[in-house]
Amino acid sequence: MKTSKTAQELFQTAYENRYTWDEDFPGYSANVKLIQGEETYTGKIFVNRDLSVEVSGIPDIQVQEGIYIQLRNVITHCKPAPFHESHQEHEFIQGSTDDTQTVVIIVKGESLDSTYKIREKQICQVTRIKGNTAFVIDTHENLDTGEGYIANRYDAIFRDVETNEIQSILKFEDTYEKIGNYYLMTKQIVEDSQDGKDTITEFNYFDIQLVDS
Repeated sequence: MKTSKTAQELFQTAYENRYTWDEDFPGYSANVKLIQGEETYTGKIFVNRDLSVEVSGIPDIQVQEGIYIQLRNVITHCKPAPFHESHQEHEFIQGSTDDTQTVVIIVKGESLDSTYKIREKQICQVTRIKGNTAFVIDTHENLDTGEGYIANRYDAIFRDVETNEIQSILKFEDTYEKIGNYYLMTKQIVEDSQDGKDTITEFNYFDIQLVDS
C-alpha cells in the first residue's frame, strides 16, 4: 500500500508546477487595444522589471484603470513567489478525493482561508470568501509551456455570502505567446454576466518588446 502524500506536499507540487517568470525577467512594453461593444481604445503599457505597471495614452481614466488592473492580475499569477515565502505560515488540510482523483485541500491562514481542488498536479478550482462576497474560480483548460502550466480558459462566480445570490459571472479566454524566453499574454477575452446583461471586453497586446538588459 502506497503512502499518500501530505496535504502540503500535494498543494506544493501543484503550486510549483505553475508557469512563472524567473528572477531575471526584464520587463516589457507593448501597445494595447481594448474593445468593448462599439468602443475601441488604444494606448501603451509598460511592465517594468520590478513588476510595476504603467498605462498611458488612454484619455478615459476608467478604461485606463481597467487595463492596469488586468495587467496586475496577470503579474500576480506570473511573478516568481517561492512556496516557502508565500505559504510558510499556512496550515494544509486534506479533504475528500472524488472519482477523477481530484483532491480537496484547505489552506488556512491568519486572515483568509481558501479551498483548492487539485487534479493531475494542477490547481483546478479555488474557493474563497472575502468580506461579504464568496467566489469560486474553475479552470477548464491550461496551456502547457513545458516550463509549467498557465490557466487559459476559466471562469469566476461571485455570490453574496448571506443570500448565496449570484452577483456576477466572469468567463475568461487567454492567449499567451513566447517572446524571447518568456510567455506573455497577447490577448484576453472577458465575458461579464451581471444583472441579466452580458458585456464582452477584449484586451489585445501587440508590438511586444522585452526591455534590453
